[in-house]
Parts: sequence; C-alpha cells; structure tokens
Amino acid sequence: MSRVGQKPIPIPAQVELKLDGNTLSVKGPKGTLSMVVPEPFAIRLERSTVAIQPKSAEPTCAPLHGLNRRLIANMVEGVAKGYTRELEIQGVGFKSAVQGRKAVFTLGYSRPVELAIPPGIEVKVADNVNIVVSGADKQLVGDVAARIRSFYPAEPYKGKGIRYKGEYVKRKVGKTVA
Repeated sequence: MSRVGQKPIPIPAQVELKLDGNTLSVKGPKGTLSMVVPEPFAIRLERSTVAIQPKSAEPTCAPLHGLNRRLIANMVEGVAKGYTRELEIQGVGFKSAVQGRKAVFTLGYSRPVELAIPPGIEVKVADNVNIVVSGADKQLVGDVAARIRSFYPAEPYKGKGIRYKGEYVKRKVGKTVA
C-alpha cells in the first residue's frame, strides 16, 4: 500500500466533486477539471473528503495509488486556489507582451516568437519583463511556463534569457585575451 495514497483528500467548501462511472469531475471557483480514474482503483466520496483505494493488492498498483491520489489532490487545489508560475526576462532589448490569446516575445531573433495561450491558462506581463502564468491545471501551467522558458533559456556567460523567478544561473568566466 502507498502511504501517500492512503491519506484522504480534504474538500474545501466551494469545491464540488462528481463521479460518473470512472470519470471524476471537480468544479470550483477557478474552473472545472476532470480525470479518468484507472480501472484498478475505486473512488470513495464523502461529505468533506475523497479517498482512492486499489481494488486489488498487486505490487504494480502501489506507485499508481500515490500518483492518482496526488493528481486528484492537485485538481481539488487547482479549482479552489489555482496555480501560478512566475518568469522573468533578462537582457537588453528583450521584452514580452500579450496580444489577445497570444504571447509575443522579442528575444533578439530576426523576428518575434509567438505562443498561442491554451484555454484555461492566463498569461500576464508586467513591465515587459515579468511574466505570470496562472490557471487551475497544475500540469498545463507548468508546461506553458516551460515552453516560454525554452524560447531562450538563461545562458551562463552574460545571464541573459528567460528564467523562473528566483532561479539561480551559475555564471561562467568568458575567454581571456592574452
């Protein structure tokens, strides 16, 4: 048995859960998320908690037990509070902007880099260099933030590029002229 999987998940007052067959839907103030629960697991809904239990004691179920419990807990937390990832751009002339459902980045390439913002995700830009990605789905928020960062990862010589807020970039010494 998984220790993580055994813990029941508390449900906040503003969150509503529905189980339809093996599809679990979570609805809250930040949005609605759904997940198909794998076949070897059963969901038990109570008033203020939800629990997931394996139907069999197979050794392959233990790691999936903890994983699925964490996925459900992330859905509950996401629709209640939401998730955010902050990024910052460093470099002369590097900037970003949001135009409708599109984020545009000027990163020193011959043309701007554009990213279509997926539904359920909100991207805000402050001072042209501070980017905040937010939404209810933790995996999608992290994916969009990682995609933005991949356009120009912070390089070790001058430190310019896109990095997560608070990320440390180890600097290297450049070439010396003899």
